[in-house]
Amino acid sequence: MSKIYAGVRLRRLREERRMSQAELARVLAISPSYLNQMEHDSRPLTVPVLLRLTETFGVDASFFSERDTARLVADLREALTGEIDAARVSPSDLAELASRMPDVAQVLLDLGNRNQQLAERLAGAADGRDIGVEPPRSPHEEIRDFFYRRQNYLHDTDLAAERLAARIGVRAGEVIGALTARLADAHGIRLDTEPGERLHHYDERSRTLHLSARLRPGRRAFRMATQLALLEHGDDLDRQAAEDFEPGSPTHALARIGIAHYFAAALILPYTAFHTAAEDARYDIERLCDHYGLGYETVCHRLSTLQRPRLHGVPFSFVRVDRAGNLSKRQSASGFPFSRAGGTCPLWNVYEAFAAPGRIHVQIAEMPDGQRYLWTARAVTRHRGGWGEPGRTYAIGLGCEIRHAHRLVYSDGLDLANASAATPIGMGCRVCERLGCSQRAVPPLGRPLLIDQNSSTFVPYPVRDDGAA
Repeated sequence: MSKIYAGVRLRRLREERRMSQAELARVLAISPSYLNQMEHDSRPLTVPVLLRLTETFGVDASFFSERDTARLVADLREALTGEIDAARVSPSDLAELASRMPDVAQVLLDLGNRNQQLAERLAGAADGRDIGVEPPRSPHEEIRDFFYRRQNYLHDTDLAAERLAARIGVRAGEVIGALTARLADAHGIRLDTEPGERLHHYDERSRTLHLSARLRPGRRAFRMATQLALLEHGDDLDRQAAEDFEPGSPTHALARIGIAHYFAAALILPYTAFHTAAEDARYDIERLCDHYGLGYETVCHRLSTLQRPRLHGVPFSFVRVDRAGNLSKRQSASGFPFSRAGGTCPLWNVYEAFAAPGRIHVQIAEMPDGQRYLWTARAVTRHRGGWGEPGRTYAIGLGCEIRHAHRLVYSDGLDLANASAATPIGMGCRVCERLGCSQRAVPPLGRPLLIDQNSSTFVPYPVRDDGAA
C-alpha cells in the first residue's frame, strides 16, 4: 500500500465536525503532535489511523486517497496561460495545488475564467461592440460538470435501480418482458408502437407509452426504464437535481432527465451483475453487448459508471465524437482532461475509427504531462430508416489510465511498459503544449511566433525560443 498524505482533507473534515486537534487525537488514540504532523503532511496516514477515521466519520477510505486531478490541472493551465508564460506560476505549482487543495484550485480557476470573460467584454466595449451581459454557460455544459463532479457515479440512484431490478426480475435477455410487466402492473401503462419522428412519447391521460417502431430492442428497453424512473423516483430525481440547480430552471430540468437516464441504464444493467460480467469478460465490450442484447454505446456508457465503493470497476472516460470533431458526450471517472476551449487532437484514435466502421481501434496515448491512457474507439451509425435518409455516425471512445490497462482484453499483445510505444496527443491544438507537432491546426495559446520569411519548417506554427516553456 502506497503512503497516503491527506493533511488538507483530514484537517477540513475535523473542522467541519467542530473538533479540536486534542479531541480528534483522543478519538484516534494518538498524540496531538502526531495528528498535527499528519495534518501538515509531515507524516502519512497509517492503516490503523485510516480505519479509525472511516469508523469515526463514516466516510469511505477512498476519501483520503489521492484524487485524480488531471482535468483540474488542465483547466488551470488553460485559464492561467498568461501567468505561466510570465513565470509567475509554474505547471508543477498548479499540480501541487490541485492535488493538495482542490477546492482552493477550483476557486482560483473560477476567478481566472471570470477575469478572462471580463477582459473579453472590455475588449468588445473598446471596439464599440454591444457585448451586453456576461453570457451564461449552456445548461448542457452545466450537466456535464454535474456528472463530472460525481465521477460519473450516482450512488443512491444506482442502489435504487439495482433494488428495483431485483424486485421485477430484470435479467439478461428478459429485460423488455420485466419492464413491460412493471409498467402494466404497477402503473396501468400499456405500450404502443408508432411511426414518426419521436423516439418515445408518454401520454399521461391515456396511460400509454408510445415507442417508435424504429427503436431496436436495447433502445426500447432504455426508454421504458427511463419512464419507470420518472414515475417511481420523481421525488429523488428532483432532490438530486436541486443539489446543484434551482428547481424550475432549464438546468434543473435537464439534470432531472440526465439522472433518469442514469437510473435507466442502472436498471437494465444492474451494477453487481454487470460488474461481475465485465470483470469476467475482461471488459470485452462486444461480448457484453451480445450477452445483454444492448448497443455498443449503451454498454460503453455503463462501463464508465462502475465506481461503487468497495466494488470498483476500471475507471473509464467515455466520449462520443462526430466526424467534425464535436464532442456531443463526454464523461470521466478518471479525470481525463477534455478541453473546454474546443477542439480535440487529430492524432487521437477516435478519428481513425471513422475509416473502418465496425472495428474496434486500440491506442496507447500519452498526454503532454506524461500520463498515458489505453483508448478503444469504434464508429457506430444510427439510421432512422428509409431510402435516402442520412444516418448519424459517431465514434465512441472508452479510455482508462495505463495502470488499469492490464485488466482489459484490449491490452493483450501490447507493451504497456514501453513509453515510446505511445502516441503523443493533446487536449486540443489551442492549448496543447506540444510545440513541435506537425499536426497543429492553430497557433499555441500565449506563445510568440517565430516569423521568418527566409525559412520554413514542418511545424506549421514555430515559436520563438524565448517563448517556449
